Amino acid sequence: MARSRDAAREQPLEHRILLTATLCLLAAGAVMVYSASSARTLLEGQGDGTVYLVKYLVWGSIGLIAMQVIARIDLRAVRNLTSVLLGVALVLLVLVKVPGVGVSVNGAQRWIGAGPLQFQPSELAKLALVLYAVRLLTDRPKLVLTLKGIANPLLLVAGVMCLLVVSQPDLGTSLVIGFTLCALLVAAGMPVALLGKCIGAAVVLVGLFALLEPYRRDRLTSFLDPWAHAESIGFQAVQGQIAMGSGGLFGRGLGESVQKIFFLPEAHTDFILAVIGEEIGVAGVWALLFLYGLIAYGGLRAAKAAKGAYASLLAVGITSLILCQALLNLFTVLGLAPLTGVPLPFISSGSSSLVTLLAGMGLLLNVASGRTTHLRAVGGDSGDRERASADSGRGNGGARGARAGGRRRAAS
Repeated sequence: MARSRDAAREQPLEHRILLTATLCLLAAGAVMVYSASSARTLLEGQGDGTVYLVKYLVWGSIGLIAMQVIARIDLRAVRNLTSVLLGVALVLLVLVKVPGVGVSVNGAQRWIGAGPLQFQPSELAKLALVLYAVRLLTDRPKLVLTLKGIANPLLLVAGVMCLLVVSQPDLGTSLVIGFTLCALLVAAGMPVALLGKCIGAAVVLVGLFALLEPYRRDRLTSFLDPWAHAESIGFQAVQGQIAMGSGGLFGRGLGESVQKIFFLPEAHTDFILAVIGEEIGVAGVWALLFLYGLIAYGGLRAAKAAKGAYASLLAVGITSLILCQALLNLFTVLGLAPLTGVPLPFISSGSSSLVTLLAGMGLLLNVASGRTTHLRAVGGDSGDRERASADSGRGNGGARGARAGGRRRAAS
């Protein structure tokens, strides 16, 4: 017991910050999922109102176990399994499109499984792509210097995955993947001019893609002026803004939201932030943003202190994944971005997102723990290997010199 307490005290500051922020977000998520879903489920006759709370607690517990296990494993195993994980994610994304295998909900076919055991492969794809990009950029750091180097294979692989995700349709997850990869490329040293060209091309492609389908054009139209379409395509956006605006500074009180019962669709998932704003007010929203800010600080601090390029980029990638998803959800609820269907990390009800992000947090805690000295042999960077070899040579030479000196002294 004493040893475990000493070990906990010895954890670096960034590790403690990340763990504390994650647990606080999970606690807030459990409270708000119950608050946002209980009244409506009771009115609809779905049990005693704890259906989504129990689901959140079960999957959150599974995610916490995964987080603790991943936080303690050797990152070489993660690196070696990256190709397998990417292949599994790709196969699952294809299976989603197979009739009889993929599950359709509200016009979107994004899940596989049956009953309560349904999984969203696009969530696994996000994490797999981050791991793949980190490994590739570590092994071949000069890729970021030219457009050709980035395009093949990184943008090619990411493009295929994003097309499969968008076809579900799920543009929000594709945007999260794109923003996360941009952050990784910046951290890897991509020139600003080249990054600007890539972003410009991506904006044009996303714009054209959004205009091709009627429902995407409707979302763009409702985003530009939701109040003009408050009774139709802009209904959810307007109700979210009403909920956020009616909370004031400190909110109506926990459990007192009106919008979640009669007006706001997806109150316990995509728009749970609107319920937080109505019940806890601006103060609650700022407290939530503070916790995400702690994750940003702890994650970037872990990246700076990491030993080796692989661990450093991994910390940047996981931190960016969490923050990009949180900011996109925030902008959507505030009316600053079109509806995307992206859940709020660690808060929204959603088994796939919750487990995957907690697994990602496990990787971040692994880096933040400071136990990653072995990554010199993992990084794939020739400079790291040469430095490790030189250090080993100097150590062996020093040992041989000491033994020779001892023999000379004994002879004299």
